[in-house]
Amino acid sequence: MKEPNKGGGFWNNLRQGGMPSAIASIRGGESAQQTAQQMAFIRSLMREKRRPEVLHTPLSELETVIFDLETTGFSHQGGDEIMSFGAIRVVGEEIKEEECFYTLVKCGAVIPEHITRLTGISAEMTSAAPPLMDGLHNFMSFVGQRVLVAHGSAHDKAFLNAALWKTSKVQLTHRVLDTMMLARWLEPHRSNYTLDELLAIHEIPIVGRHHALEDARMTAKLWTKYIRQILQKGQVDTLGDLYAYLSRT
Repeated sequence: MKEPNKGGGFWNNLRQGGMPSAIASIRGGESAQQTAQQMAFIRSLMREKRRPEVLHTPLSELETVIFDLETTGFSHQGGDEIMSFGAIRVVGEEIKEEECFYTLVKCGAVIPEHITRLTGISAEMTSAAPPLMDGLHNFMSFVGQRVLVAHGSAHDKAFLNAALWKTSKVQLTHRVLDTMMLARWLEPHRSNYTLDELLAIHEIPIVGRHHALEDARMTAKLWTKYIRQILQKGQVDTLGDLYAYLSRT
């Protein structure tokens, strides 16, 4: 039998202990197949184009997912990672209390002591949690094609993009709105727009702060208050109107 060409990447891969992704999927059994399916789902979701008709959706009917992430620090480029996802569905001004999502995820980054004190999340907790791919897939399944909302969304969006790229080599294509931007537009006189400050101002009880799901719940209450305030102004009716006004701030 003719010896395989040892210079080929395929055979080199095998000799060095590696294997092509297709064979790895077969050899890896259910776990590898599940990962491949999760990756395919995420990539498919990100390939879907933003539907322009959503811009004509009245804010009173708009479906959103308010979300929050807890992370090991503030620099995804410096090696910090996601520790947990929290999210809740909102339709118009109605918070769907029973339609929520939460998961811890396994992270390779060291969790500093001050982060554990702040969030209550320890290395032991994340080591027993599902891998990032599982948590990300389940989170994106919960989100679907709905508009995302977060407070100080730049942080969450950056970490979400890093996780999407790490697991699936894609970037987030969803529309993302920021309650901080709404606050700056509606309450321009304020000097502080932190979540704690705005929750206190709007008399929203602070419960379980720095827990991803609880932060998402409190942000959802802030979001619905702002939507109600916006609709009462009578100048903004649809998502497209809202984008137009926010672009002027």
